Amino acid sequence: MDISKAPNSRKLQLCRTYLMTGFAFLPFVWAVNVCWFFDEAFRKPAYPEQNQIKRYVIYSAIGTLLWAIALTTWIIIFQTNRAAWGATADSISFIIPLGSP
Repeated sequence: MDISKAPNSRKLQLCRTYLMTGFAFLPFVWAVNVCWFFDEAFRKPAYPEQNQIKRYVIYSAIGTLLWAIALTTWIIIFQTNRAAWGATADSISFIIPLGSP
């Protein structure tokens, strides 16, 4: 999608929609929001909607970072404790590895 041809009000609306969609446990949408609107927020000449777009991009970047930290933490905890958790870990595993722990 080429957002450079869209009017500034449409860019603001789209950026806000992506920010709100990310709150539905879809942090990838926040990452896309940051990638698509970073130039609009920080590198383009100033225009009236830019401050709000900048705020939405910053919020999306913070949300993406927090989700990445939480997911990485969960993966490390689960991988190091899976064997010790026994049947509980097996019940929440998608793939149960073969062999002894």
